[in-house]
Amino acid sequence: MTEQALISMRGIVKRYPGVTALRNVDLSVQPGEVMALVGENGAGKSTLLKILAGAARADEGTIEVSGVVRDIQAPRDSQACGIAVIYQELNLANDLSVAENIYVGREIRNRFGLVDFRAMERGAAALLNSLGVAISPRQLVGNLNIALRQMVEIAKALLVDARVVVMDEPTSSLTEEEVETLLELVRKLRSNGVSVIYVSHRMREIYEIADRITVMRDGAVVGVCEAGNTTPNDVVQMMVGRELVDLYGVRSSPLDETAAPALEVKSLSCGDLLHDVSFSVRPGEILVLAGLIGAGRSDAALAIFGAARRRGGEILVSQKPLALRTPIEAMDAGIGFVPEDRKHQGLFLGLPVRENISSASLPAISRLSIVSRRRDRDLATHHSSQLGLRLSAIEVAAGTLSGGNQQKVVLARWLARKPRILILDEPTRGVDVGAKAEIYQLIRTIAREGVAVLVISSELTEVLGIADRIVVMREGYGVGELNAADATEKRVMAMATGVEGDVS
Repeated sequence: MTEQALISMRGIVKRYPGVTALRNVDLSVQPGEVMALVGENGAGKSTLLKILAGAARADEGTIEVSGVVRDIQAPRDSQACGIAVIYQELNLANDLSVAENIYVGREIRNRFGLVDFRAMERGAAALLNSLGVAISPRQLVGNLNIALRQMVEIAKALLVDARVVVMDEPTSSLTEEEVETLLELVRKLRSNGVSVIYVSHRMREIYEIADRITVMRDGAVVGVCEAGNTTPNDVVQMMVGRELVDLYGVRSSPLDETAAPALEVKSLSCGDLLHDVSFSVRPGEILVLAGLIGAGRSDAALAIFGAARRRGGEILVSQKPLALRTPIEAMDAGIGFVPEDRKHQGLFLGLPVRENISSASLPAISRLSIVSRRRDRDLATHHSSQLGLRLSAIEVAAGTLSGGNQQKVVLARWLARKPRILILDEPTRGVDVGAKAEIYQLIRTIAREGVAVLVISSELTEVLGIADRIVVMREGYGVGELNAADATEKRVMAMATGVEGDVS
């Protein structure tokens, strides 16, 4: 491209005590371009974006905006350059209206100095209308789903005439339909001359919207390519520094079709969200619950694990009916559960990896109710090594690890208990492609050892890649079952959305 870059970061270096996070990184973005920024967790993407956003300062290097060197020392400097960053953790106030969130810090005031709510609502409605988004500006943000909250963040960016919008993992919590809405919005921004830096681990999205792709590994840029001149496999190989022959792994032996189920769920109902759901999982089988967000899949998992009260139905473990009224009872029955939100539900972020791994196995490493430090350390060391955890020591805080390593810590906790049944709710959400491949291989290994694995996933490619069988849920009901050999994206989505017609 010969046009002058809108953003040009040159020779960016960032050092932290004991580690160089960025090594002479160059990044350029053209006007009206979608630049995908990809790399494994820990590659340096977040650090680079923090420097661009003014949330961190580079030790070396320059940032140019339209050819002019800018000294970005704080977020306000970045915003003054027309740069808006939409983080994965959205920066919105749930108790304020859509209009109030869009205009926060830039409120319109009348001639008496009072906030003019009507004017802000009109302005917010015009902005949202320009994006093709139907949201009432008076609605509380806390009542919106994640996809619509993303739209409010983008509207905030456009209010300040952002010329560059940075999106960090914007679709990690969205349904397939919501993803399409967001991607269409990115295309609209590009057609309006707004540049987008799009950070994602999802190759399909990247190849749908990106003009160019910048690949980072170990704090450096290892490649910049035109999206139309490369393949996802090429990009993945640059990201991980090795070839991933089979992302999802392969089953080494056929399932024993005559084996009795390890877990049976019969006519399970829970609150107003789950109705008469039935399925079973055999030892060594990977059963995936598919469906849209809100279909009741996580509610089923919580009910099985005793974390949500049932109002009907039976749960059988090894053909024995069990009440499973609390997670302790489920754990005693041999059930492990990796929740969807690892940061808030799966980890003690401030505690060391050692304590996170051993926290579900304290009776096994204790004597007279006193924890053996040696057994505690040996347990954590063994399982962190077995799962290939990348860390300097088992005493580091879990909150300092990358997403992939955090997920491995949660998995290690349950594997230390040697479960007969393992429930994995969105096991690769927010995890880079290299760590995904390792987690898929781990799931395969667990299944080969005879554990019944129940997976909940919203990624269709993951559903088809990992499942032996698929149960599709919709609006709290189980609406269909497919063997992996018979499943296609079209058939699963047709069941999940209730679409009639040819779904072959």
